[in-house]
Amino acid sequence: MSLRLKLYSIGSRIFLRTTFSRVQDAALGGARLDRMAKLVGALPPYTLALSRVLGDRPGHWLEGRGSRKDRIVLYFHGGAYFAGSGKTHAPMLAYLSHLARVPVFAQDYRLLQEAPCPAAHEDAVAAWDDLISRGWEPNDIAVGGDSAGGGLALALLSTLCLRGTPPACAFAMSPWTDLTLSGTSIKTRAKRDPVLPSNRIAEAAEAYLGALAPDDPRASPLFASFPNSPPVFLQVGSPEILEDDTYRIANRLREHGADVVVETWDGAPHGWQLGYAWLPEARSALKSIANFVQSTFESARR
Repeated sequence: MSLRLKLYSIGSRIFLRTTFSRVQDAALGGARLDRMAKLVGALPPYTLALSRVLGDRPGHWLEGRGSRKDRIVLYFHGGAYFAGSGKTHAPMLAYLSHLARVPVFAQDYRLLQEAPCPAAHEDAVAAWDDLISRGWEPNDIAVGGDSAGGGLALALLSTLCLRGTPPACAFAMSPWTDLTLSGTSIKTRAKRDPVLPSNRIAEAAEAYLGALAPDDPRASPLFASFPNSPPVFLQVGSPEILEDDTYRIANRLREHGADVVVETWDGAPHGWQLGYAWLPEARSALKSIANFVQSTFESARR
């Protein structure tokens, strides 16, 4: 673990965990986290960044230099369903685009302040349908996300598998996949997780779910079905309270025959990939994702 990662973890505990712990108003808390995200880094050089509508929602087209236009990553940002946007994640996603040589389209799905679940899931499905209507084939699209957005991406994956139109592949970084909160790491990692306070996660889940049952597959893909799933790539830091959410969704996917790779990054805090401008571990993690996306696109085309 690099010295920079150690310092990043300490800073995360001081600023991010404190902010998550003290959130009372979702809109105000989300705005504060969004302001903090701007400090992580700027867009890499030669990035094309455009604001576009995707699935009747604001969207962000991010294209690294040398990207090919016939393939794309559909991405859903993290933020516990009350914070974040394609804009807050733009620097990381632009860097991922540069590495994978494909554009990334990030949708600003509805947060819980606007509407509870299944609104976000409906927006994710609409984003996919929008890309298909623009001419991309399922094998041209990779689906991904981080944290809450990782759970949303995997819930979308289930919907697409059940439709019989799965994407080329899917990836998720520390996905939140179980809103029943039955994972043991929520308790065993509670004191050591430098970002997510386990004592507030139940409130976030309740606010996001609304009238929906916590085991509804649209909110908790851990309970979803994934027939004929494409390859899936997962990353998780350690210690994280969402470690079990990652490991158990991997097993769930494997039960459906999916080829799943899980990377565990010891000492990396939740969402460390966002610090790509500062952390060698973040750059390495994103390179692993980019290599996965490139290789599965090639396999899907054969």
